[in-house]
Amino acid sequence: MRRAKIMQFTEKKLPNGIRVIVSPLASTQAVSLLVLIGTGSNYEVKRTNGISHFLEHLFFKGTKSRPRAGDVHRALDGIGAEHNAFTSHEYTGYWVKSAFRHFDMALDVVSDILLEPLFKSDEIERERGVILQEISMYEDMPQRRVSEYFESLLYGDQPAGWDIAGLPETVNNISRGDIVRYKEKQYVASNTVVVVAGNVDPSEAMRKVSKTFVKMSKGHPDHQKKIKEEQKTPGVRMVWKESDQTHLMLGVRAFSLHDKRRYPLLLLSGILGGNTSSRLFMEIREKLGLAYYVGAGAQHYATTGFFSARAGVPHSALPIVVRKITEILHDVCTKGISERELLHIKDYVRGSLALAFETSDEIAFHLGEEALFRKKIIMPEEDLRKLDAVTRADIQRLAREILKPAQLNLAVVGPHRSGSAYQKVLLKL
Repeated sequence: MRRAKIMQFTEKKLPNGIRVIVSPLASTQAVSLLVLIGTGSNYEVKRTNGISHFLEHLFFKGTKSRPRAGDVHRALDGIGAEHNAFTSHEYTGYWVKSAFRHFDMALDVVSDILLEPLFKSDEIERERGVILQEISMYEDMPQRRVSEYFESLLYGDQPAGWDIAGLPETVNNISRGDIVRYKEKQYVASNTVVVVAGNVDPSEAMRKVSKTFVKMSKGHPDHQKKIKEEQKTPGVRMVWKESDQTHLMLGVRAFSLHDKRRYPLLLLSGILGGNTSSRLFMEIREKLGLAYYVGAGAQHYATTGFFSARAGVPHSALPIVVRKITEILHDVCTKGISERELLHIKDYVRGSLALAFETSDEIAFHLGEEALFRKKIIMPEEDLRKLDAVTRADIQRLAREILKPAQLNLAVVGPHRSGSAYQKVLLKL
């Protein structure tokens, strides 16, 4: 069957090194503008852990043309736009989604905060308090925190294992000088991708973005240090917390987004826990009734990655659920998957991609992430072709390769203290 193209785009590299991508989408009344900077918590030193996230907040606290706190938000709220920013381990993003007729305002605001920030000392101190409250808020969100504990278990005391938001003591250490130096070093044109997706004239949008962002300074940003990975025995981390539910993540190290094995891993993740007909969902929620949320997935970074299963369960059911997950993992290693499961998950992925790329923001994020981390953008059609080529034998081979007892890791948040018993359970995979 011949597939229609999911998306089209044009790309241009400006004289200062910034990459601009425009993807027209006539079927929407919206336009999404996304700016990605290739820096995040993996680029930090321990003394100022959290500086990438701190800096992200401060861009909204005043510019030369919008000097008061709140001016930026008022400008975007005034056109009914959605807007936000985020920080990850490897990149930081700023985005606005608005009605297409307000594209000029969206571009003006986003370029303003990135090119003309003030970083007033009093605003830095106020925002420091906001970030400390954000960190406290996450402590009250064990479903989120367990994933951070899982990554700290995998990577330990190195940037990949640190909290993206930092710790209260590191956030309190960060000075205005630290912030300015970090911004000047990392927020440079060669480290930046700008994407426009939606109802725009591509040549006109490219002209406007180029005229604006050609002003971004040149420079040579720091690169993230190589992540050290070593594991000889199962890892367990128990974080005591009085809660109504125990949250767990159980998984293994995998590989980067550049590795071709990510295709069978995507399908394996889907079969194990990617939807409501997956093995984990059917066994733990539908048959045992021990979880409301349960699933699995893979995370791929530029140089590393992992696969994990996750669930929220009654405190007393933690041993049962951990054993059941390891049994399911063991089963896929020894017996593989059925042809029916393979066809089902491939159809599911095709459908999910088709739905995702109906929106301008999803298109923008796909193109932006691809451009930031790859020399050549991989289009969804190419991903689908590679997924179609994956066989049952490929998936079982991959499962046997990565799902080894000594490589398992379990992070738990709840009223539990000892993890020694669970190491024995993991060794039985």
